[in-house]
Amino acid sequence: MSLRLRLLLLIGVSLSLLWGAVTAWTLHDLNRQLSRTLDQRLAMSAQMVAGLMAQLPSPRAGALPSFPDIHAGIACQIVSVRGEVLLRTPGAPKVAASRPPLGYADQVIDGVHWRSYTTEANGLRVTTADRLTERDALLANVRWAAAVPFFAALAGSLITLWFGVRRGLLPLERLRQSLSRRAPDALEPVDARHLPGDLQPLAASLNALLEKMGQALSRERRLTSDAAHELRTPLTAIKTHLQVARITQGRDAKIALEHAEEGADRLQNTLSQLLTLARVEGEFDWEDGHPALAGEVVSLAARDAAPRQPDRIAIGPLPQTPLALPQALAVTALRNLLDNALRYSPAGSQVRLSVWRDGACLHFEVADQGPGLSAEAMAQATQRFWRGSQSAAGGSGLGLAIAAAIAERFGGRLTLRAGEGGGLRAILALPARD
Repeated sequence: MSLRLRLLLLIGVSLSLLWGAVTAWTLHDLNRQLSRTLDQRLAMSAQMVAGLMAQLPSPRAGALPSFPDIHAGIACQIVSVRGEVLLRTPGAPKVAASRPPLGYADQVIDGVHWRSYTTEANGLRVTTADRLTERDALLANVRWAAAVPFFAALAGSLITLWFGVRRGLLPLERLRQSLSRRAPDALEPVDARHLPGDLQPLAASLNALLEKMGQALSRERRLTSDAAHELRTPLTAIKTHLQVARITQGRDAKIALEHAEEGADRLQNTLSQLLTLARVEGEFDWEDGHPALAGEVVSLAARDAAPRQPDRIAIGPLPQTPLALPQALAVTALRNLLDNALRYSPAGSQVRLSVWRDGACLHFEVADQGPGLSAEAMAQATQRFWRGSQSAAGGSGLGLAIAAAIAERFGGRLTLRAGEGGGLRAILALPARD
């Protein structure tokens, strides 16, 4: 259902119910007031006739002159206390035998419904009456006369509502047409200068979404370009070494095959890192139901980073604090930091790993004894495929980027600082559970 139709139905039904309720209440009150007025006319007519009769000498049957209707549509009859009809207007019902009660009464006489009023004065019973059919006809005419303006006003309101809704939704329709005419790769902001104030938040949210989409597309294009460049190098090296192995024999062929295998391992590592980064930055659900403890994370990360030289990682005291993120991601982030520190540290040197709790986060600090980074290089180190001037062989340039992406996804952060005695300190802050 379109927004225009929804607005028309909502406002139209509400307006119809409101007008209908007002019309019903007005007609009901009009019917009650008119019925009261007609009853008062009967009473006033009867009292007027009784007053006139009081000024005449003692009446007797047939001695009173007949006179026409005292009011149009009202019948009158005068009866003595002995039941003699002294006077009856033409068309009046014969109510002598029924002797209606004093006051108002509804009667059926000779198949005709009457509304009567009876009063007694000076030994005379005066009854005035009118036909209910005539009264109902009068009430129906009055009701129609009162209801027609209401229905006309309702119809006019609905027509005005139709044009008003169409006119009010024109800015939204123009915005829709503007977006439908755009090319798929057009991500420039929407011009919101001429939009009404109610649509300004929508335009602002749409522009923010377009900006995010532009950033995401730019990031993906950069990733694709960088990945193509990074994958081209090991593929070219593998192809070259295989060609050398094909045209040589003996030791040279063996060395070429070993180099091709190293290139394949590097390519596999780069692809694995790219897949991990894509999953971390995407909408992948990492909830595996396994709580991550600081001790287990450190143990698994150190084992994966230095499986053959575990003594190269000096680990300080470990608090048994649970982390507010899946264990697999915490291990991946810390392993990348340890692997990076081991790769850039001199052979045989140690990498220090310290863990402490500060506020809502658990901090993992990895300090190496490598050449370190300048302040400008630290600002660029977490970018994809970034490598410094003293980059180590075998690195893909994605380790720090993956660690930073994991930390940011769960509300943590990765901070790089210069070591006091040289080297680099990488501090990974991950959210902890109470």
